[in-house]
Amino acid sequence: MVGRLALLLAVLAAALTACGSAPTTGTPGVLQVVAAESVWGSIAAQVGGPRVHVTSIISNPATDPHAYEPTAADARAVASATLVWYNGVGYDAWMPKLVAVDPGLTVLDVGRVVGATGGANPHQWYNPGDVRAAIAAYVSDLARLEPTHAAYFQARAVAFETSGLATYNHLIAAIRARYGGTPVGASESIFSMLAPSLGLDVLTPYSFLRAVSEGTDVSAADKATIDSQIRHHRIDAYIYNSQNTTPDVQAQLAECRSVGIPTATITETLVPVGATYQAWQVAQLRDIEAALAKGVGR
Repeated sequence: MVGRLALLLAVLAAALTACGSAPTTGTPGVLQVVAAESVWGSIAAQVGGPRVHVTSIISNPATDPHAYEPTAADARAVASATLVWYNGVGYDAWMPKLVAVDPGLTVLDVGRVVGATGGANPHQWYNPGDVRAAIAAYVSDLARLEPTHAAYFQARAVAFETSGLATYNHLIAAIRARYGGTPVGASESIFSMLAPSLGLDVLTPYSFLRAVSEGTDVSAADKATIDSQIRHHRIDAYIYNSQNTTPDVQAQLAECRSVGIPTATITETLVPVGATYQAWQVAQLRDIEAALAKGVGR
């Protein structure tokens, strides 16, 4: 990994020596934006409109951003970028090493924007407040790069948040109003970022949620606690990441089925490939709403 990354940085350095951080491809006058993940890339493209061209490095749902090894093509994309948007908080630790080669590159680190430090839950795109903060930072960066189009970028951001995210915002408010305080279980820490906005009470020990997210061992005590919650119907629904169904999660899903606790799925990345951020989130929120309706009985 270290040797390969050194090679990528050498490729990037050579590209920057030749052209600086200005775009070398694409339509003249269009800002070249590179997003580490398509979750942020979808938002970047919609807010930037035709004045930006967005390249998302990770768009395959089967790719693990934690373990991703950047390619020479990734290095060239960053070398040609005007702005790079990545998640931060250790989620895509390979990206800071790529952008560090060009100190003049405009970099949007979401973790830094929202004040999430090392060890914090990195899944900011599941927190509506963090999404709004990231959009505001992006618009500010675009306006600084193209001051004559600042009003244009601001107008697109407003339209995205009020129109593009209208159904998303409505579903969050509706679930909170109808099911606020409902006890639920979850498979990993992704859902911990969304649950507060929905007003749901996640009873699953956070140590279990984090262990599953990070691929570390879960404790016997946590598994016993969750088993008891399911067996005694202390939760009304169970929300799990269908892209990471570990043996422990599979066992809990089987237990939920056996006692009639409804389940809902979420994913870490955009599904299907090419979906917009809001279409993906709306589909998941509707699935959660349906599970809650079945579990609570209303």
